[in-house]
Parts: sequence; structure tokens; C-alpha cells
Amino acid sequence: MRKWKIALGTAVALGAISVASVHLLDMGNLSLNAGTAGAAPAPAAFVMPVPVASVVKKTIPIYLDYAARTEPIRSITLQARVPGYLQEQTAQDGADVRQGDTLYKISPDDFQAALDQAKAQVQRDTATLDYARSNLGRGTELAKSGYLDKDSFDQRTSTLREAQASLALNQAAVRTAELNLSYAEIHAPFPGRLGRNQASVGTLVSVAGTVLNTLVQLDPIYVTFNPSETDLAQIEEARAAGPIEVEVLLPGETEAHQKGELTFIDNTIDHSTGTITTRATIGNAKFTLLPGQYVRVRLHVKQQPDALMVPQVALGSSQLGKYLYVVGKGNTVDQRLVSLGPTSGDMVAILSGVAEGDQVITGNLQKIGPGMPISPLPQKPAT
Repeated sequence: MRKWKIALGTAVALGAISVASVHLLDMGNLSLNAGTAGAAPAPAAFVMPVPVASVVKKTIPIYLDYAARTEPIRSITLQARVPGYLQEQTAQDGADVRQGDTLYKISPDDFQAALDQAKAQVQRDTATLDYARSNLGRGTELAKSGYLDKDSFDQRTSTLREAQASLALNQAAVRTAELNLSYAEIHAPFPGRLGRNQASVGTLVSVAGTVLNTLVQLDPIYVTFNPSETDLAQIEEARAAGPIEVEVLLPGETEAHQKGELTFIDNTIDHSTGTITTRATIGNAKFTLLPGQYVRVRLHVKQQPDALMVPQVALGSSQLGKYLYVVGKGNTVDQRLVSLGPTSGDMVAILSGVAEGDQVITGNLQKIGPGMPISPLPQKPAT
């Protein structure tokens, strides 16, 4: 009886342990399922946003670019035409003067005295001529009546002619004296800009010996450059179609503010350099250009229609050459090798590699590569 009670108690205890184990196992499963149900999903892969621009077709101007140098159309050395003491400099160094402006004055006293003397001689000769003319008139009447011999009549005729010649000579002396007096003032023969004065007031200047100053014309001005002989045929073709417009760019400028026209092509090619001297005439009303200045010129030789244009910032470079990143199928990066044409502003023509309407990537180029997924940003309207 005692053994039976012990066996029954043992069975009950084992049953209780089994129930407790099953309960604990079920609680662990519930906790595990609850933890799995509350976890966040794995994050999606990052897609790079990129700005894009469409390949557009447009007509662009074709230019030929050259280094150039400015030259004055007229540049002269100012010198006196009569000797004398320099009395006054009426235009300051570096002044912009107009044609006819007085620049220097030489003491006029000697020239005024010579003019007065010449005029006095003209008055004397005029009186002498009047007397000779009336004397010859009387001699003519006397000769007709026989009271004057032929020799005396011829003397009166000769005296009249001498008086006429003397008067003409002294009238020429008056004109010479007037010219010398006018040369005492030195005027600007054309509009331009003075240089630095080279003769102080009080200097005794001599004819064609003393340099006073220099005067250069600034408007218009020449711009001289040297195209290669390979460009000459294209330039001549454009010239045959009409005047060639020339744009001038100062150092650091990207847009031309002064324009002119091609006006001269030399008749000989320099065999040592293979270039030809060419010149354009440029308006320079604001005196922006000065002689001897280095500039760049662009010759507008023709128009190129239907050029495929993309922003220059979209270009990349590798060992294989220039390339563009283009939005491919499924918004992935497609790399295209391209060949370049002329530029126009911040755009460049593409000769091969893309088609009209393709979307080229213009930003974040260092962060993307071929085949990467991208998110094209909305295009900004063209300006």
C-alpha cells in the first residue's frame, strides 16, 4: 500500500513538471513571434538625384579666333614748322583733342614784324604801280602826237611792268609771312590723344629738329592679327559672301563689347611662319583700346544650322576621350563617347554620340558611374 502511494505521488509530480515545461515553451514562442512581428523592414537602396538637360538643335555662329594687337590708324610726331621760342603748351599731356585744336604756341613777334614789313612793301609797290600806269598813259598820248620818242615810251612801258612784278613779289611775301605767323600756332591735324610733352616752355625750337609731342588717332583703331594659310580659304569664302564681322575681346572678357569689320588682307604669306597679315578696323568711341594692346579677335565666318548643343559642364574626360552621361533605360546612367564641335557661349556642339532630345546629366558627375540608378531632377526652363 505504501509503495502504491509513493508511485502515485511520483506520477503526479512528473505530470506537473511536464505541464509547466510546455507552458514555458509556449510563452517563449509567443515572445519570439512578438519580437519578429515588430521589426522594421530593410531600407531601400539610395538613388542619386541628378540635374539633366535635353540635347537641343539650333543654328550657331562659327568663329575663327586669333591673338591680335592694336595699332593706330594715324600716329605723328609734332614738330614746329618755324623756329622760335616755345611760348605756351595749350593742351595738357595725355589730353584728348579734336581736329583743329591749338596744342602749342611759338612766340609770334618776329613773324608779325615780317608780315607788317611785307604789307608795307605792298603798299609802296602799289603806289609805284599807280604812278607808272598813269605815266604810261600820258606817254601814249604824247607818242601819238609825236612829242615822245619811241625809246622814252618803251622806258615808261618797262617801268610799269617792273612795278607790276615788284607788287606781285611783295604780295607773295605777305602770304609767306602770314603762313609763318600761322605756323607759330601748332594745331591738331586730326582728333586723337596727346602723349608726353618733350619740350618745355621757353625752349628754342628749330624747324624739323625739335620734337614737341606725339599725337595718335584712337577712333577708329586697327587690330592686326595673323591667320594661318590653312584658314585663308575659309576667310576668303566668307569675304566673298559679304563683309566679315570682327569681335574684339580684352584679356579676361568672355563677351565682346567692340566690333568692327575685316578691311585688309596682305598679298603675301610669310614663308617662315605660314601666316598672313590681316587687319580689322574697330570703332573705339570710348577709347577702350589703346595702340600696342594685346587682344583676341573672333571672325564670324558663317552660320552652322542644326547643331546638337549641350551644356559644357556636362562634359567629362577620360583616357578614351570626351564623354557625356546620358539618362538610359530605367533611369540608369549611360556613358556616351562624343566628338566635339564649336562652342557658343556656355554650350558646345556635339558632332556624334548623342541625338536630339537625349537627356544629358549636368551635375553630380563625380558621384555616378555607368549603370547606376539615378533620379533625374526636373529641368529648369532655358534662359
